[in-house]
Amino acid sequence: MGGTLLTDSNIFPHLRRTVCTSYLASTHVGGYRSLRHRFLYKACISSNTDLADSVARRKIIAYTAAISLSLVPIPSVQQPAKSEESVLSEWERVYLPIDPGVVLLDVAFVPDDLNHGFLLGTRQTILETKDGGNTWFPRSIPSAEDEDFNYRFNSISFRGKEGWIVGKPAILLYTSDAGESWERIPLSSQLPGDMVYIKATDEKSAEMVTDQGAIYTTSNRGYNWRAAVQETVSATLNRTVSSGISGASYYTGTFNTVNRSPDGRYVAVSSRGNFYLTWEPGQPYWQPHNRAIARRIQNMGWRADGGLWLLVRGGGLYLSKGTGINEEFEEVPVQSRGFGILDVGYRSKDEAWAAGGSGILLRTTNGGKTWARDKAADNIAANLYSVKFIGDNKGFVLGNDGVLLRYLG
Repeated sequence: MGGTLLTDSNIFPHLRRTVCTSYLASTHVGGYRSLRHRFLYKACISSNTDLADSVARRKIIAYTAAISLSLVPIPSVQQPAKSEESVLSEWERVYLPIDPGVVLLDVAFVPDDLNHGFLLGTRQTILETKDGGNTWFPRSIPSAEDEDFNYRFNSISFRGKEGWIVGKPAILLYTSDAGESWERIPLSSQLPGDMVYIKATDEKSAEMVTDQGAIYTTSNRGYNWRAAVQETVSATLNRTVSSGISGASYYTGTFNTVNRSPDGRYVAVSSRGNFYLTWEPGQPYWQPHNRAIARRIQNMGWRADGGLWLLVRGGGLYLSKGTGINEEFEEVPVQSRGFGILDVGYRSKDEAWAAGGSGILLRTTNGGKTWARDKAADNIAANLYSVKFIGDNKGFVLGNDGVLLRYLG
């Protein structure tokens, strides 16, 4: 009866027959005990008329409420289901075949085949995917395994089928066949600093940056490199230490982070986070800038509209006023739960994602004016160091302990 609608038409006939049969049998034994019993008796035997049937129905239902309750099953009262909080997320974790201590550092895909990509990390980690990043497998590159070094592969970039990888200790790899094979390009032992970034700029051409501020360009597959700046950052600060740059005298000679805009401009944060530097194509030197925020800088980068974003230690997020290089910043409230935000990646002019310590993920859909927390990584005990978008529909968040999040869109 669980799926049957209970109505008079399907319950009453059976109920009436049951009550009347029982009652008539009792009257043959005991007789009429009252006018009420007599009326009920007449109702039971006068079922051949509509009026009698209607009157009997009302009387029988009133008289036999207890019996009807016993015959009709009472639906059980179900308590509301207790479900866990619905977590709506646009990210999923991808589990990788690597040691848990690996820190993921960069990811890139072949422009002609966005299903084919490479993922880099510490401990000589190079992973490859052929299905857009759903699954990854270790990639062995013999030219990077000849020496007894545990390379830290910092950066990778593709243009067409040509690709470049740089790492520490100094290593440069090049491919002309979309990563099917890689060759090692010799580097000068006099290279100032460690290579931390490379960008494929044109056919057989690339731009490379070291953590001491050296910028080099090549147009012949890396066989020759030309310096784009005339001196290292240390030399620049030694000349400009009297210009009022706070913290310049404490500069240790290396960058903490460096980021490139699509049009070739750079912004870098000093290792102590007490000032930052910028460089534009054609400038002979890096330009140092005082920070306008009391807390030290964690990272800086470029917004999709050409302005700057700035992260401070402790979880603060600031946006520069207007576009271009600007020393005026405004703080934007974020729910970082006290954990530091480590990187920001723009998917479009309006949408961006910020990531940080203890699985913090934040999203903006209005260019950075407001941010909402995404709970996708709340239960992941890892720091999320980098947010990378490859086009509108492909994105990844890279973290320590081999944590990789894939954007679902």
